[in-house]
Amino acid sequence: MAFQIIAEKINGTRKSVQAAVVGRDQAFIEDLARRQAEAGATWIDVNAGTSPEREPDDLVWLVQTVQAAVDRPLSIDTANPRALRAALAAVAKTPLVNSISGERSRIEGVLPQAAEAGSPVVALALDDAGIPATTEARMAVIRRLVGLTREAGIPDGRVYVDPLVMTISTNVQSANIALATMRAVRDEFPECHMTSGLSNVSFGLPARALVNRTYLALAVEAGLDSAILDPLDRELRASLLATELLLGRDRHCLAYTRAFRAGLIGPVPAATDKTPA
Repeated sequence: MAFQIIAEKINGTRKSVQAAVVGRDQAFIEDLARRQAEAGATWIDVNAGTSPEREPDDLVWLVQTVQAAVDRPLSIDTANPRALRAALAAVAKTPLVNSISGERSRIEGVLPQAAEAGSPVVALALDDAGIPATTEARMAVIRRLVGLTREAGIPDGRVYVDPLVMTISTNVQSANIALATMRAVRDEFPECHMTSGLSNVSFGLPARALVNRTYLALAVEAGLDSAILDPLDRELRASLLATELLLGRDRHCLAYTRAFRAGLIGPVPAATDKTPA
């Protein structure tokens, strides 16, 4: 299966998106959705990022606006059960539910809705005690979550485990912990997928894009087959294609060479000067 991209840019924590949501700027959201879809997104993540009281209406507006612009399934990004219920009623295609965790509120409020909708889910390696500090402790949470998703009727193949990489600037072992967790998940739950929010690892550092690209390459080798990322980041996409190529996952090198021929990776094509002589 090809690497699956959860396009991250329609997120209300970004000031421009928040302004578009509050102001109902349909053209802005549609353009952002189209550009991410054209860049190869598997899912378009929609996160209203507004207060719990207004989030249901805002999330439904986002769902309807994005669906009018692109023919891609959505990732419904909320921990608010009311907002999730409203969004699930508005989607045209079965969405990814982002996310469940070991927290009681999400087990009780989010997991049953995802199961009823037949949705795949992102499963975060945290519980009510927070994010565990070690791989062993994260695996204990993941085992419990996989048990709960199985009980709910969600097969392992529809579970996207997120080991929750933390910022390397506060703990130099953060990436190693996340990578070890991925390898443990791959060994113990081979049917589960793995995903990650790449930008967390580089927070607080200079040249963040370089750190993100390098972490992505290491994570793909560890078993990552999905990520929440910016599909418009040309260099990040190139790093992903090159990594899959070198790991023998790109049959006949087709994905890499087709992307190059399409001008999606490699040197940026020079603009043609059409000024009259």
